[in-house]
Amino acid sequence: MTALSDRIPDTPALLTPDWLTEALSAAGVLPTGGPRVASVAASPVGTGQMCDSLRLTLGYDGPTDGTVAPATLVAKLPAADPTSRETARTLGSYETEVRFYQDLAGTLPMRTPAVYHADIEPETAAFVLLLEDLAPAAPGDQLAGCSVAEAEVAVDELVKLHAARWGDPGLASYPWLAKDRDASAQFMLALMPSLWDGFRARYAAELGPEVHAAGDAVFARLEGYLHADIEPWTVIHGDYRLDNLLFDPRPGGTPIAVVDWQTCALGPGAQDLAYFVGAGLVPADRRAHESALVDRYHAALVAAGVDGDGYPRERLWRDYRRGTWAGLLMTVGAAMLVERTDRGDRMFLTMADRHARHALDLDAAEVLA
Repeated sequence: MTALSDRIPDTPALLTPDWLTEALSAAGVLPTGGPRVASVAASPVGTGQMCDSLRLTLGYDGPTDGTVAPATLVAKLPAADPTSRETARTLGSYETEVRFYQDLAGTLPMRTPAVYHADIEPETAAFVLLLEDLAPAAPGDQLAGCSVAEAEVAVDELVKLHAARWGDPGLASYPWLAKDRDASAQFMLALMPSLWDGFRARYAAELGPEVHAAGDAVFARLEGYLHADIEPWTVIHGDYRLDNLLFDPRPGGTPIAVVDWQTCALGPGAQDLAYFVGAGLVPADRRAHESALVDRYHAALVAAGVDGDGYPRERLWRDYRRGTWAGLLMTVGAAMLVERTDRGDRMFLTMADRHARHALDLDAAEVLA
């Protein structure tokens, strides 16, 4: 039998019954001498392009009554697509997600999947995550957008992430999270302008004037934007959008859970808020309701213990306006650095349009620096 300390099972074929038995036993969900995994069936799940996710349906060689052995779980593995995998290795995306589950998930009140096993070799980007399967909770639809009621649920959950570690200096002790800001800014300055050129060329026939106007504005001031010292900081998701939120409307179900932590970072909470609102609501709904959603977020922050005088609503609104640019930059970078798919193209075009309109509506160029 292969020991857990040996090769990380970074392909579906390596997720064998013997390995899964060991992993689940080490996690305490299979008792010593109890049932073993006898069979495993894998099927793709989710729409992510940076890595591959599988739902594993497990069969056991004996009864599992009285145990917490899962009938299904979700495995996350490196992308089979070499472009996506190399992008993730270069950016440290896989390590960020694995370390989030190892170091932070258990300290935060936000609902995330329970983790059964997490392991990574950062140099090669080999990794595996075994996570709780939250089905029948299902992700939102990034293309269709969400209702205002769903947005309120998502904003309330976002506060649980941000308020818990708001301005916490202890976060600097995690090297995977507290990265060198100057080095990161220089990397982005070297990379992003060429990606913007490629994005405009690839989608030339489909980009509206708003995307060109917003893109020209942010790329003209990119250095100031990246080097601005916007604090207080907290743990941010970095890609808080509908595809990464699981909703369960059933009575007694978990209303929302948050997945895909590859872009977790230190940053201003308002960035997550603006990113979600700009991408998740169609423009008409966003214009009608975003002020109320920002009010809701600020009130919940204060109720959770954040000093409302030290971080007034006026400051939040300025940070929120500045945060509108994060969505456009994320869209451009992701579109050009991961495997290209038909759904991906539709999603990136939709997001680019919504984020651009958002930034222009709020005259966010005024707060770029």
